[in-house]
Amino acid sequence: MAGTFKFELVTPESIMLSMDVEQVLVPGSEGDFTVFEGHAPVITTLRPGVIHVTSSEGIKGIFVHSGFAEVTSESLIVLAERAFMTDEIDPRQLKSDLDAAEKALEEGGDDEALRHIYRAIEELKALRGEAA
Repeated sequence: MAGTFKFELVTPESIMLSMDVEQVLVPGSEGDFTVFEGHAPVITTLRPGVIHVTSSEGIKGIFVHSGFAEVTSESLIVLAERAFMTDEIDPRQLKSDLDAAEKALEEGGDDEALRHIYRAIEELKALRGEAA
């Protein structure tokens, strides 16, 4: 059996998840990386994508919009702006992000529009069960 470590996912509203896990695939801003017990310490920003958490309960997918990850040899803490389980994705949220992108484009905010479009695409991939 693989070693375990503590994983916590924290949003502004609550501690969304706190459990012992075997591995976590994280969508880092510089690329995806997998955390195992004993991982070297690192702090990184996150890009929109799916965190894949493997534990004795199976694999859980969690979509994050952005945030930070702090890895130590004994734990992984993710601070996410917004997060939800991939099996709970609401297609209305996709529409909301696309509407926000359209508004940002109308107001000349190309960078903001691209961020909303990227989030909506990643949410759609998660909804379809595609790789991040």
